[in-house]
Amino acid sequence: MSEASAPHAIEPGVYEHYKGDAYEVLFVARHSETEEEFVVYRQLYGDYAHWVRPAAMFAELVERDGRTVPRFARVPDGSAR
Repeated sequence: MSEASAPHAIEPGVYEHYKGDAYEVLFVARHSETEEEFVVYRQLYGDYAHWVRPAAMFAELVERDGRTVPRFARVPDGSAR
């Protein structure tokens, strides 16, 4: 799959989870067998643990208090609430 046809354009930076916590996306990696894209990120609180999640799941919309919102929303200025 070419970069132009990639379904998700997840850029490095700070994102806010729909429940309020902040995370830093480090990069997007590709699975060696399936070529599925995964987001590698770290939480910006607690022990600053690193996590990986399928890009499709990272970018999906979720239901919250009767509204549809992004699971992770990029913080434009790079700092979370």
